[in-house]
Amino acid sequence: MSNHERYQATVQLAQTALMAALCYIGFQFLRIDIPIGADKTAIHLGNAFCVLGALLLGGLKGGLAGAVGMTIADLTSGYADSAPRTFIMKLMIGLIVGLVAHHIGHLYRQQEPSKVFCWSFLGSVAGMAFNVIVDPICSYAYKRFLLGYEDVTANLLAKWTAVSTLVNAVVAILIAVMLYAALKPILQKAGLLVQPKPKTE
Repeated sequence: MSNHERYQATVQLAQTALMAALCYIGFQFLRIDIPIGADKTAIHLGNAFCVLGALLLGGLKGGLAGAVGMTIADLTSGYADSAPRTFIMKLMIGLIVGLVAHHIGHLYRQQEPSKVFCWSFLGSVAGMAFNVIVDPICSYAYKRFLLGYEDVTANLLAKWTAVSTLVNAVVAILIAVMLYAALKPILQKAGLLVQPKPKTE
């Protein structure tokens, strides 16, 4: 490995760690809890940084940043029973955003503002649409069959999860797309914009 390759690997590791920290902060400190009986759901900004990470770093690195950062946030903020589901869901969000934005839209190479907006928006929508559809279903199954909740309770929690997930999705799309549009030219000029590798991500 050349010195340049080592430098790039170090920069990408640092950026991934930074995005993981932002995902943690977005959930841990930028969150509104919604109590539902003895349980709760939340409106938060963690997903916004997960999506932004996938746009900036590629699907795998962005997804891992979201998975690690938000799983740690779950474990330290009273959502520990959701941590395994969080890890899988955030990783999948990142992979889907990366698939659409980078593999289909080649976002890294786009320079026209309209195309940058288009593919960052479509990638973000794809990742969040997956979350909006799958997360409530997984929430119900996870709480009903793994945690042993009563059917009525698991169903009620799933419905509230669907509402909060939709709100989180809309907020995440808006924030991630705006931040990406602002950050891309700055990082590109500084030589810090990661070029996703199609064969591995």
